[in-house]
Amino acid sequence: MFQDNPLLAQLKKQIQETLPKKEGTIKATDRGFGFLEIDNKDSIFIPPNYMKNVMHGDRVMAVIRTEKEREVAEPQELIEQYLNRFIGRVKLIRDRLHVVPDHPQLKDAIKARPVKGLNPELLKEGDWVVAMMTRHPLVGDNKTFFCEIKEKITDSNDKIAPWWVTLARHDLPNAEPAPQESWSMLDEGLEREDLTDLPFITIDGESTKDMDDALYTIAKEDGSFEITIAIADPTSYIAVGDKMDDEARQRGFTIYLPGRNIPMLPRELSDELCSLLEDEKRPTICCRVTVDADGVIQDDIHFFAAWIKSQGRLSYDNVSDLLEKGECEGWAPNAVIAEQIHALHKFANARSAWRANNAVVFPDRPDYRFELSEDNDVIAIHTDPRRTANRMIEEAMITANICAGRALRDKFGLGVFNYHNGFNPEKLDTAMEFLTNAEAPFEKEQLLTLEGFSALRRWLNAQDSTYLDNRLRKFQAYSEVGNTPAPHYAMGLDVYATWTSPIRKYGDMINHRLLKALISGQEPSQTPDDTVGEEIALHRRNHRMAERDVADWLYVRLFKNAVKEETVFTAEIFDINRAGMRVRLLENGAAAFIPAPLILDNKARIECNGELGMINIDKVKEYQLGDQFEVKLAEVRAATRQLVAKPVKQFPDLTAEAPAEATETNSEAPEKA
Repeated sequence: MFQDNPLLAQLKKQIQETLPKKEGTIKATDRGFGFLEIDNKDSIFIPPNYMKNVMHGDRVMAVIRTEKEREVAEPQELIEQYLNRFIGRVKLIRDRLHVVPDHPQLKDAIKARPVKGLNPELLKEGDWVVAMMTRHPLVGDNKTFFCEIKEKITDSNDKIAPWWVTLARHDLPNAEPAPQESWSMLDEGLEREDLTDLPFITIDGESTKDMDDALYTIAKEDGSFEITIAIADPTSYIAVGDKMDDEARQRGFTIYLPGRNIPMLPRELSDELCSLLEDEKRPTICCRVTVDADGVIQDDIHFFAAWIKSQGRLSYDNVSDLLEKGECEGWAPNAVIAEQIHALHKFANARSAWRANNAVVFPDRPDYRFELSEDNDVIAIHTDPRRTANRMIEEAMITANICAGRALRDKFGLGVFNYHNGFNPEKLDTAMEFLTNAEAPFEKEQLLTLEGFSALRRWLNAQDSTYLDNRLRKFQAYSEVGNTPAPHYAMGLDVYATWTSPIRKYGDMINHRLLKALISGQEPSQTPDDTVGEEIALHRRNHRMAERDVADWLYVRLFKNAVKEETVFTAEIFDINRAGMRVRLLENGAAAFIPAPLILDNKARIECNGELGMINIDKVKEYQLGDQFEVKLAEVRAATRQLVAKPVKQFPDLTAEAPAEATETNSEAPEKA
C-alpha cells in the first residue's frame, strides 16, 4: 500500500533531490560491499544492498547520505558502463543460462540468453563465450543485469583455451589470412639490380621461417664498412587497396604469442615467396651505406630495388658460439660466409660503441621462451640471453631504420616515424626533484634537448643501482608513431622510421611504398595520414596485452605445484604501490604481486610508498625499485591467472614497547636513507 502511494513517492523524490551527489567509479570487494572512488582519490562506502545495482568499474552518479552514523553512497545514475562486450564462462543455475565474466573483480553470474542462431544446447557448464551486456539496473525500468551470448569460443576443458580466449578477448584474428590460388608480382616500374652473386647472409632463430632481412658487409682497409641491408618485399605482390592490403592493415602486425604466431600475411607469402630463403632468388628493397671506423653513418645513403639470393641461412646460436668461443660444435661456415660474419661483427661493434657514447644503448634483457608439449601443456620456460649475433642484427636494423628516417624526412617530409618526447612535460619538475636529490649533473633545460636527455640516459646506465632509472621511467612519455619526422629521445636519435619488417608490420609496408617512390622518382602509391599513429598504437597495445595474458595463463599452469614445493625464485621489483609491490621472477619472466601483509602483517610498521618507489619497515627503507631478492610463491590463482609471492626474508615481531635507543635510531633513519 505504502509503496504505491504517489505522495510518499513524491516526498522521497524531493528528499533525494536535496541530498548531495558525487560522481565516481565503483570499486567492488570480495565481501559484497564496495566503494565510490572519487577523482580526488576520496572513497565513500557503498553497502551491499546498493552494490546489487552496479558493477565494478561502472562510472556513476551517486546520492550521498548518512546511514547508521556513516556516510554512504547510493548509485542512482549510470554515466559509463564498465562491462559491454566481455569474455566469460557459462554457468547453469536451475538449468538456466548465466555467464560469469572472466575478471578478478566480477564474480556474480549474469542472466543470459544466446543470440538467434546459436544453439543453447551447445553451451555447457564452464564453456568460454563472448557476451554482450544488454541490460543494467540503473538504466530504464530494468531490475537486474542481463547479457546475450554472441558466440562460443571453446569448451571448458580445451587446453588451447589460453590462446583462443585471449584472442577473442582482444578481438584479434585466430588464424592467418586465407590463401590465394596464385600470386604474381606487380608491374611497379622498378628496375632491380641483380645482386644474386653477392654472399648475402641471414641470421635468425632456428625455427624462423619468415626471414625478412639479409646482409652483405665489406670491411675496408681504412677501418670503415660498406653494408647493404636487403629487406623482403611483400609490396611487390600486394597493391594498395586490394583485399590483401586491407586485411594486412586491419591486422597491423603479425601476432606473436607464447608457443604460436598468427601471420599478418598469408604464409605462402611470409614463409615462402617473400622469405629470404637460402639459395632462392627473391625481390628486395636495399639500403647501402658507409659507416666509418668510429661507427658514424655517412651521407652516402642509397636505396634501391634488387634481386638477391641468400648464400647462408645462419642461426643466432651458431654464429654466437663461433664468435664467443672461437668455434661452433657441429657447424663451421665456409671461408666466404666466415668473412661475412666477421665483417658484420666488426661493423656491429663500431655502431654499438658509437651509440653507447653518443645515443642510448639499453641494457640487455633475456627473452623467455615457453616449451609446449604436443597437447599444449607447458613443459618448461627457457631463458634466451641476448647474444653476440642478436646484437649484430640489431645494430644492422637500427642503422637501416636511421637511414630510412633520414631519406623519408629529406625527400617527402612524411612517413611512418617512431618518436619519443623524453619526459612528460607535466612530470618534468617532479623528475628534476629526484635528480637534484641524487646530485645528478643535469639542469632542467638540458633534459628538454635530445642531447641532454641522451646524456642522462647514459649517466643512469652507469649507476650502480637501477633505482633512479626505474623511478624516472614513471615520468617519461610513451614511445609513439606519427606521420611526420621527430626525434626519438629514448633511443637518442634525431629520426627513426622502421621498414625492416614489412612481412610482420603494416607500417613498414607503408614505408616500403614511400621508399619505392623515392627510388623510382614517381609519386608514392600510399602516404600515411594523421591517424596512422593511433591505428598502429592500438594494434601494438592489443598485441602486447594478448601476449601478456597468454603468458600469465601458462605461468599459472607451470607453477601449479610451486607453492607446495616451496620453490625459491630471484625477484626484481618493477612497481610499488600502497598495497604492496610487483616483481619479475628472473628465472622465467613471470610477474607476481607481493601484498604488504605478506611482507609484514603489521600496518603500523610497514609503509608502501608508490610516489618514492620504496617500502619502509619501522621507518627504515627495506625495499626500492630495482632491488633483487629471493621469494617463494604463496598462492597460485588459476581462476584469475595471478601469482602471489612472499619474500623469503621474514621480519620478526617486535614488542609493543621498543627500547628508547631503537626508537631514536628509527626516527633518524629516513634522513640517513
